Amino acid sequence: MTRFRASAPLTTDWKHFGFTVSGPVATVTFNRPEKLNPLTFSSYADLRDLLSELPYHEQVKVLVIQGEGRGFCGGGDVNEIIGELIKMKAGELMRFTKMTGDVIRAMRECPVPIVVKIQGVAAGAGAVIALAADFRVVGRSGRFAFLFTKVGLSGGDMGAAYLLPRVVGLGRATSLLMLGDTIDAETADRYGLVSQLTDDEGLDAAVTALAGRLATGPSLALAQTKSLLTRELDMSLSSSMELDAMTQALLMTTDDHAEFHAAFNAGRRPNWKGQ
Repeated sequence: MTRFRASAPLTTDWKHFGFTVSGPVATVTFNRPEKLNPLTFSSYADLRDLLSELPYHEQVKVLVIQGEGRGFCGGGDVNEIIGELIKMKAGELMRFTKMTGDVIRAMRECPVPIVVKIQGVAAGAGAVIALAADFRVVGRSGRFAFLFTKVGLSGGDMGAAYLLPRVVGLGRATSLLMLGDTIDAETADRYGLVSQLTDDEGLDAAVTALAGRLATGPSLALAQTKSLLTRELDMSLSSSMELDAMTQALLMTTDDHAEFHAAFNAGRRPNWKGQ
């Protein structure tokens, strides 16, 4: 138990998706392939809670989120979520929408790099979860669809109207969020939504390679880079420069920074410790 966790134990059994840890790589697997891995009230809540716990898994350096079967995630379950939402009053609806937003906020604020593996469809909430990840490794079968207007809701769900224009630009985000059309992997790649495009046969290997690279990298530097990318989206240039300066000065005191210097002079690869 980490000294920063106190009395609360880490959860070992997540009932609403698969969760495994292999060395420094943790993996969440949406595992209802017969329905394209839809999200439910419980899987949203579990994912939110896992993301808050993940920084306390001291051995975990990277998180992979994937879906079982022929698709990544088809979004919220039509009957288990939408069928229930139409029965709810405003207070319950607000609790639900805040919970779904908390998942995306937690993804962006979690210091652990997050890689999403996409084969087949990433639709609705599944597309936003992919959007909120740090890296999207996409097979050529991959498809993205921000479907919210097609069910009579705002396209700006779960932070999509904040994040998507910053990834693909306002014009393309407007089209994707207002029309709700499905785009294929090549189009998503051209838009800038894809971090790495690969044949489906090479998708697992590509994800493993990227996760391994992140897991063996300078974890403090990676965590701070992710934090700056998230927080500086809304900062002025002068505020960003100040935060950059303070962060760099702090990282210059780390063992990893000294290790780079030692490795460079010894003609070897750095042995990053995350300290």
